[in-house]
Amino acid sequence: MPDTESAQIIRKDLGEGLVEVVLNRAPVNALTASFLMQFASALEELAADQTVRAVVLSSAFKVYSAGLDLREAQAFDRAAENAIVDALNIGFLTQFAFPKPLVAAITGSAIAGGFFFVLAADWRVSGSNAKFGLAEVRVGADFPVGPLEIARATLDPNSLRRLMLTGQPMSATDAAAEGIIDYVCEAKEVKDAAVAKARELAEIPGATYARVKAQMRGPAIAVIKAGMEHLKQDSDRRWFGPETKSAMRKML
Repeated sequence: MPDTESAQIIRKDLGEGLVEVVLNRAPVNALTASFLMQFASALEELAADQTVRAVVLSSAFKVYSAGLDLREAQAFDRAAENAIVDALNIGFLTQFAFPKPLVAAITGSAIAGGFFFVLAADWRVSGSNAKFGLAEVRVGADFPVGPLEIARATLDPNSLRRLMLTGQPMSATDAAAEGIIDYVCEAKEVKDAAVAKARELAEIPGATYARVKAQMRGPAIAVIKAGMEHLKQDSDRRWFGPETKSAMRKML
């Protein structure tokens, strides 16, 4: 995993087996197929590295992630639509199934697809200025199986209803009240709080942590994998509907 400032995914070793993964796709970590696949590869590398005990997932920018790159998406043909769906499924499934502790250090808003960097984390530390939302319904897009099942597994039914059917964001304070965020502090304190929590979680026996996480998330992971396999058999698949691109233009 690159550690140069020009890379879209940066690894920073924090010592004591802790690693910070920095989302670094300027300016707002908008999601593309390439970005998500690089993210998945980075996590696979960390999962296999026996010296890594826990991960902190941060952003290089004021925004944690703004979700799908809508400007790019308006030019998608069917192949590009399918590529981003596959990348959303693979990227966030890889994070959701990551066997080691992963703490989200959220210094800015996480919207639409970008919210899944938060939901797939084990512990979520947020700056008080952040907002969280699932805006897909407002841009005429439904949910790929990976993000959908992660949302179902990590949000209570009323939070799921409000976020998915309105597309409207909520504040960090409201997200904490609903159990979506674990700890809220000033943005300048987020990184230290996240690292402290990662260090605490790293003290748990690693193999046991991985087994318990797999037990807890296994049913959702199985549904995601089955859905991804079904997509491979669908020669006529596509993601966007007739309303999607015009709805995207209104959001820009």
